[in-house]
Amino acid sequence: MTVRRGDKLPISIQEHMAINVCPGPIRPIQQISDYFPRYTPWPERTPSPTGNPHNLSPLVIPPGGAQTTDDSADVDNYDSDDSTALGTLEFDLLYEPEQCVLQCCILRAKGLKPMDFNGLADPYVKIHLLPGACKANKLKTRTVRNSLNPTWNESLTYCGITQEDMGKKILRISVCDEDKLSHNEFIGETRVPLRRLKPGERKHFNLCLERQIPLASPSSMTAALRGISCYLKELERCQEWELEERGRIFLALTYNTERGGLVVGIMRCAHLAAMDVNGFSDPYVKTYLKPDVEKKSKHKTVVKKKTLNPEFNEEFFYNISQLELQKRSLEVTVWDYDLGKSNDFIGGVTFGMSSKGECLKHWTDCLSSPNKRTEHWHTLTNELPGSTYAD
Repeated sequence: MTVRRGDKLPISIQEHMAINVCPGPIRPIQQISDYFPRYTPWPERTPSPTGNPHNLSPLVIPPGGAQTTDDSADVDNYDSDDSTALGTLEFDLLYEPEQCVLQCCILRAKGLKPMDFNGLADPYVKIHLLPGACKANKLKTRTVRNSLNPTWNESLTYCGITQEDMGKKILRISVCDEDKLSHNEFIGETRVPLRRLKPGERKHFNLCLERQIPLASPSSMTAALRGISCYLKELERCQEWELEERGRIFLALTYNTERGGLVVGIMRCAHLAAMDVNGFSDPYVKTYLKPDVEKKSKHKTVVKKKTLNPEFNEEFFYNISQLELQKRSLEVTVWDYDLGKSNDFIGGVTFGMSSKGECLKHWTDCLSSPNKRTEHWHTLTNELPGSTYAD
C-alpha cells in the first residue's frame, strides 16, 4: 500500500487498545473486615447432636441467669485488639508511702515483635513518669541480646513520690530494641495510672504491649488551627506558671538543744528540671535564714555534674535560739552551675510560720520536737515568695 507524505496510517481497534492501555500495578482489594477492629475469635463449637444445620452448640447459661464470659477477669490481663502482636510484659509495682518510694520490678516479656534481620531483638525496658520531663525521671533496664522472650528481674526505684503524685501521675513502660549502628527502635508500651496502686501493697501486672499513640502532624493543620493551638498553649502556660514543678528535694530539719541551733540536712534531689542543652543540669543547693540583711547565713553544697537526681548528704548549722527561730524563715534554693555566666535558678522552697502545706507542717514539727530529726520530701517551685539571691 502506497502512503503519501503527511497522511496518517490507519490503526485497527486491537492495535489501539494494545498501545494506549497500561494496566499498572495490581493492588489488593479492600475487604470490609479491614475497617473493623480484630477481636479474639470465638472458641470452636462442637457439633450439635440435635442436628443443628450450622454445627453450633447452644450456649450454656448458669442458673443465676448471667452468661459467663471472660469479661469478669482482671482488667490487668486485658488483651488489646491486636492481641499479642507486639508481645506481653510482666512487672510488679509497690508504693511505700513512709519512704515516698515507688518500686518497679520488671520481670519478663513474652512474644515480642522481631526487630532484627535474624528474626530476633535486643530488648530493654525504660520507664517514665508522666507528666514530667523524660530525662529527669527516665530509668532503664539492661539489654537482653537476641531474644523475643527476655527475662530481666530488675528493680527500678523512684524516690520522692508523694501521695499527690500517686493521684495524678501515670507510669509509662516502654519496650525498645537496641541497635548499635542506628537509632533504637520502639517495640511497644503500656501505661499504668498510679492511682490504681494501694499504699504498701505489691500489685502484679501482665499486660499486652500497645503501639505508640501518634501525634497529629502540624502540616495537616490549617494556619488558623495552628494559631489557635499556639494561643491556647501560651494561655495555659501563663495560668500554670505559678504552679510549675521543678523537681523534688529531700530535707532533714533538727533543732539541737545541746548545740543551741538549727541543723539543716540537704540529702538529695530528684527529677530536677533540665537547664543545659545536653538535657541535664549541674545542680547545687543554697540555704538562707531570713531576714538576713548582711547575707551571712548563706550555706552552699558542692556541685554535682551532669545529673537530674543528685545526692548531697550535707548538713549545715545555724546558731540561733529556738524563740528567735520562730521569727525567721528558711529559704532553700537549687541552682544550675554555669561556668563563665550567671547560674540558672531551678527551684526553691521556703519554711516558716507563714508557709503552707507540708512546708509549714515540717517546720512546726521541727520546732515542737527538739532533738528529733524530721525528714520529708518537698516539691520545688519555679518562684519563691520574696526575693531570691543570685550568685
